Amino acid sequence: MLELTAMINIGKEMEKKLKSVGIESSDKLIEIGAKEAFLKLKQKYPNVCLVHLYTLEGAIHDTEYNRLSEDTKKELKEFSDFLSK
Repeated sequence: MLELTAMINIGKEMEKKLKSVGIESSDKLIEIGAKEAFLKLKQKYPNVCLVHLYTLEGAIHDTEYNRLSEDTKKELKEFSDFLSK
């Protein structure tokens, strides 16, 4: 089980936020997925944005968030936009 900060894209600030919503480890983040983690963050921190969602998805797939496929980015943007309604 890796510490959250051992994952790509996850810095100390993101780790702190994830832990505050019950996501204590990389295994837990992978288990619940980026969308569920983002939803938890959004409920506690309304200012989290699409980039945070990209960051989470990238961390799960060990990819820099700006290297996610266009299809993945589109799907995540649609999810984020849906939550904003």
